[in-house]
Amino acid sequence: FEVHQMMLEDDDYNDSVKNIITSQGLNAEYAVATTGDNFSTMFAAMDDEYFQARAVDVKDISERIINILMGIGEATVSDEPSIIVAEDLAPSETVQMDKSKLLGFVTRLGSSNSHTAILARTMNIPALIQVDIKEEWNGKQAIIDGFSGKFIIEPEADVLEEYQKKQAEQQERRRLLAEQKGKPTVTKNGKAIKLFANIGSVSDLQSVMENDAAGIGLFRSEFLYLESDAYPTEEEQFKAYKMVAETMAGKKVIIRTLDVGGDKEIPYLALEKEENPFLGFRAIRLCLKREDLYRPQLKALLRASAFGQIKIMIPMVTCIEEIREAKALIEEIKKELDEKGIAYNKEIKVGIMVETAAASLMADVFAKEVDFFSIGTNDLTQYTLAIDRQNEKLDEFYNPHHEALLRMIQMVVDNAHKCGKWAGICGELGADPTLTEQFVRMGVDELSVAPSMVLKLRKIVREMNKAEK
Repeated sequence: FEVHQMMLEDDDYNDSVKNIITSQGLNAEYAVATTGDNFSTMFAAMDDEYFQARAVDVKDISERIINILMGIGEATVSDEPSIIVAEDLAPSETVQMDKSKLLGFVTRLGSSNSHTAILARTMNIPALIQVDIKEEWNGKQAIIDGFSGKFIIEPEADVLEEYQKKQAEQQERRRLLAEQKGKPTVTKNGKAIKLFANIGSVSDLQSVMENDAAGIGLFRSEFLYLESDAYPTEEEQFKAYKMVAETMAGKKVIIRTLDVGGDKEIPYLALEKEENPFLGFRAIRLCLKREDLYRPQLKALLRASAFGQIKIMIPMVTCIEEIREAKALIEEIKKELDEKGIAYNKEIKVGIMVETAAASLMADVFAKEVDFFSIGTNDLTQYTLAIDRQNEKLDEFYNPHHEALLRMIQMVVDNAHKCGKWAGICGELGADPTLTEQFVRMGVDELSVAPSMVLKLRKIVREMNKAEK
């Protein structure tokens, strides 16, 4: 936004707008639109990637000025419950929507494995992607069927009645699942497994408690950054982490440190554009080079650990040096807190997210350095199979049931247990009911899933007999 302000104060931009108005006798809206197009084209043609990226900014501010001149306010979700239809939705846009008014969303772009799609599953709402959307759908009644991938505009009376019955049946299934609340997640012959929830923000806590999760297995802390237009301060982060820890009342809360890059872009970080961001400067690689980002977060996490069972999880680890460097920084901050007499959990546990082939193959070595493993199957699948999970053309090749992936999971679990450590799964695969029994037999200690999946998986576990793997 500071860049946008600078552009609005730019003499060349303003002189161009004024010149078109005075010399051509045209209105301000036209002058701004023309200037925006001209400047955007000019930036896009530059060799420097930074200036090329500014082409989008020029278009953005020009469109916003035109809306102001025309008296058009900022776009908001309807006051009544609605289905949102858009070209695409960024994770930051999705998390800021009023969940009580959001029935589902439909986009022309996107992948079933994108973070926006994952957020939809976390919020327990249907979402369709790669739909050829039309402007004339606006304001019409529609049915969004997340099970079959159908989007029905202005349904006939009999179709509407059929789907109302399906909706009632789904609500009844949810009622039956609710009967699983309060019951232990144990197989018929006594094998226990823990079911935790994945969340992206403090607002997801209600869903965690409603679905009786044993704790939080993955708090995606990057959404504190995505929801903000500037760096969240240490104090802002501390308050969020403290609230989660207190609300969970002694239950385990695993908070993943900042994981940005790939499809999770934060404009104010001003990261350089990369040819392949998924294999680039992201997650722990970024944090260890940017202590101005990492130190405040780690300090906030340590301070919040005095109020509950917070554990720190480091993402995208590929080598032992990354773990040791992160742990050394944590120890430095502990000494600072000690000197100031600030309370924290001196025995706080530090684990890693296993989402690279390197981490899974080195699990026996890493197990001696960390307190736990949590397997991020989304990235582990994409890196193991060499498939970009954002690329819709590759959806048919994206196979999270691939034998190589399952072998890696088994390898991580076995090596963790040899060192007396636990290993869980926090990726989307953990919520796949077709694999629940297999995971129990493999010895997976914990599954962390979207809150809406907790009771469904508990029912599966309680109905199975654990056999030897």
